Amino acid sequence: MLQVGIFTGYFPYGLEETAKRIRDLGFNTVQLDLTFKDMDLSTENITKEKCIKIRDTFRRYNLPISCISSYTNLTDPIPGRRKANLDRLKKIIEHAHDLGSPYVPSETGTFHPDSDWIHHPKNKTEQGYEECRDIIKELVDFSRDHGVTFVVETYVNNVIGSIEESLRLFADIDDPHLKLAMDPTNYFEEHNIGDIDGTLNRIFDALSDKIVFAHAKDVKLVQEDKGVQLTEVTATEGHSLRGVGKIELPAPGLGDLNYNLYLRRLAKAHPNLPIIIEHLEEEDIPRAKKFLDQKLMEEGV
Repeated sequence: MLQVGIFTGYFPYGLEETAKRIRDLGFNTVQLDLTFKDMDLSTENITKEKCIKIRDTFRRYNLPISCISSYTNLTDPIPGRRKANLDRLKKIIEHAHDLGSPYVPSETGTFHPDSDWIHHPKNKTEQGYEECRDIIKELVDFSRDHGVTFVVETYVNNVIGSIEESLRLFADIDDPHLKLAMDPTNYFEEHNIGDIDGTLNRIFDALSDKIVFAHAKDVKLVQEDKGVQLTEVTATEGHSLRGVGKIELPAPGLGDLNYNLYLRRLAKAHPNLPIIIEHLEEEDIPRAKKFLDQKLMEEGV
């Protein structure tokens, strides 16, 4: 059966309090964000001792860590920012096993200088693709040296933003230390959101064998282009995104994604996979979990 989890970053507390609250809500796995009120986890202050303390705390609460968030803009056009982004990601890779999981995910990023979520024309050029691919190749090599798997999450406004671009990346870097985080909502744009079921099936037909964990949020088309939609959250910036343009990305159960089909396809290929809830506020977590649990029961997965 699929395992339902939550990002730890939606809980703005210390380490112990975060683990307790997640366990009390009935989750049995987490995606780890390195953000706890009582710990300095800036890049230079990530240590083996702190990582083991985090890992052991979640284990005591029977919350295995399914993967470790390292979301960043790999292709940030500002050299100093890009270096800082990659330095932190590599530090997390170095300590991934200390933190309890060999899976370290990130989206690929954008060449836009002002936002990690806005498309930039260079993203879809051959030069942009090759630059991004070479960065990912270096990260995969680094991951392999540490017994870790680097996990790409496709997102439409990033360099790797479609089924075809994902397939090209996996063909160019044919390595077991490169895998995919499955979030079907990240593939939808105005041109394909009218065919949700067809798009879902195409995603899974093409990429099922690369998946190592999945996300649960939703997607819907709105009438007005709202630009980059961010909400006020106490979590990290990546957790504040709620959509771009006419595509909204709300919490699970608040959009138009065919969850029955999504979970059916996911479980067919990966029957025990973690699926991690996101894009919501702490107070909405019980509703979202109830929605996802109900859909899982309907599909018997």
